[in-house]
Amino acid sequence: MSRQEAVSQYAGALKQGRRAYKEALLRGRYPYPQVLDEIISDSMVAGQAELGVIEIPIEQIVGTKTAGRRSAFSADFLPLLDPDTEFAGKWVALCEAHLGDEGIRDPIRCYEYFGRFYVQEGNKRVSVLRSYGAPTIPAYVVRMIPVWTEDPAVAAYYDFMQSFPLTKLYRTRFTRAGSFVKLQKALGYEPDHVWTEDEQRRFAAGYTYFQEPFLKLGGGDLPITTADAMLVWLKVYSFDELISLPSAELAKSVKAVWADIRALPEPISVCTDTPEVKENHLLGRIFKPRQPSHLNVAFISDQLPEQSDWARAHDLGREYLETVMEDRVETQTFYGVRPGEEAEAAMEEAIGNGAQLILSITPPLIGACRKTAAAHPEVRVLNCSVSMPYAGVRTYYSRIYEAKYIAGAIAGALSPSGRIGYVASNPIFGVPASINAFALGAQLTNPRAEITLRWSCVEEDAMDALAWEGISLISNRDIPTPDRIREPWGLCRIEDGRFHSVASPYWHWGSVYTNLVRSVLCGGWEALGTSAGQAVNYWWGMDSRAVDILLGEDLPAGIRRLADILRRGIIDGTIQPFPDATPEKILHMDTLADCVHGTIPGYEELLPMARSLVRLQGVYRDAIPPEKEDPIL
Repeated sequence: MSRQEAVSQYAGALKQGRRAYKEALLRGRYPYPQVLDEIISDSMVAGQAELGVIEIPIEQIVGTKTAGRRSAFSADFLPLLDPDTEFAGKWVALCEAHLGDEGIRDPIRCYEYFGRFYVQEGNKRVSVLRSYGAPTIPAYVVRMIPVWTEDPAVAAYYDFMQSFPLTKLYRTRFTRAGSFVKLQKALGYEPDHVWTEDEQRRFAAGYTYFQEPFLKLGGGDLPITTADAMLVWLKVYSFDELISLPSAELAKSVKAVWADIRALPEPISVCTDTPEVKENHLLGRIFKPRQPSHLNVAFISDQLPEQSDWARAHDLGREYLETVMEDRVETQTFYGVRPGEEAEAAMEEAIGNGAQLILSITPPLIGACRKTAAAHPEVRVLNCSVSMPYAGVRTYYSRIYEAKYIAGAIAGALSPSGRIGYVASNPIFGVPASINAFALGAQLTNPRAEITLRWSCVEEDAMDALAWEGISLISNRDIPTPDRIREPWGLCRIEDGRFHSVASPYWHWGSVYTNLVRSVLCGGWEALGTSAGQAVNYWWGMDSRAVDILLGEDLPAGIRRLADILRRGIIDGTIQPFPDATPEKILHMDTLADCVHGTIPGYEELLPMARSLVRLQGVYRDAIPPEKEDPIL
């Protein structure tokens, strides 16, 4: 390279740098590189680690170690000083070396803090390479380790520090702890797999290829990283597809999951009110042109109604929907399909048959739901689960804890000693709330009530174990539907060595499905979507007739009257089991009331048959390393 070419390069870089400086001032941003010594203090650092010489991404170099020379650069390290300065002369000489026979060979020295780099030696080398758009630069790096706190950003950084020795890639940064093990699974690696140099280069190429459409769609304005967005994409597509898709098709696929990417930093919207809009309601009129007059609804299940009480309850809900709305709804069913490709094929067939709304009734089908929703944005897709972080697939469930509160009040009134047993199903979202609501209900009618907790996911004979302890009043599994009364269901009393059901909460899926269909037909679906812009979880209770409680015929009249008062109070909102808690806090409750004797079992304590569900819906699911056969959440 001739000196004149280097001088010309400086002139172009100077123009860009001064433009960036002015734009920063106009937007109220700091116009120079940040200074690490002004950002952190000794109390913020737990220690240092020397990483040696590694390739670092230039885009993550944001500042200098000390304040010297910072006014010579714009915030993105482009020059600001006039061409006749000593600084400019040295910059031009480096530029000549960069494209000459020798090149820039000496690594810079810098400090890294929270994944960002602050240059100690080599500012002008960074500036020259940035002016040419170089992606990386060799650097001797000293890592400044932040003091541990519960802050999510600190947790995510500590997660990165654990993953870096496996990848040696600084660009692979996430904003949430636990994301790296999900990336390993998405790539087909074991959690502790050490990447080879070929795997590093392959991933870096795919990452750069993905970043272009991500940024074009506005990803740079989102509070997430490219790696965050890429992981969302990899939950629907494969990495092999990423590196083989033409750029236009890749951009189309990123746009297909854009709603999920945009929703990523936002909490899941828990909708506790039935999203039904009256025909004459303003929102109904606004969205009226977009609503169908007739709806084809497909029900997808990995279980058969004749073999599963859960599947049978949902199929009865489907029949109820057909009966109530026979003139506006037709249904099709695909039962007993395996999660994965078989479920995806069933959903494709349903859409080919005219399905406009897909209802999948178990959490393991969430992976197939995501792929279908991305491929068919015109179809509304729902999964019967809670707390799934996807805007493209809505979820639905019921606030069964409201009925558990009433069952607990009945138990307290029937137990003079206050000694009551409780058999919980699985440590999944909503179950701790049900346990606590039952306990609070029991203490409402009997302040001495103490709840002994056992888990059916840990021991198969939990009911018998409680009975052997001398407990004669036990809350067991709820009845799936009010016509399916089999003892021992619900709240049971031991008489003459046998279990007799006293009362039981139950789900009314027919009401759930009727409300969902009416919301689509009347505009409630679109109205909620326009206001939320995030993942939506319908979580309905007694006021929507989604849950209720069945009382035994032998229940004393006074207790029956009490149950009815509590039921009406919960429906009209005057009685609330957790009056000071938000729906989100209730749904994600992971502690137990003081009067509950027992603990939430750890993953290793669970019976094998319970583990797949807990991976998907467990209160501690983010702490469970993913396995290859499970969807990535």
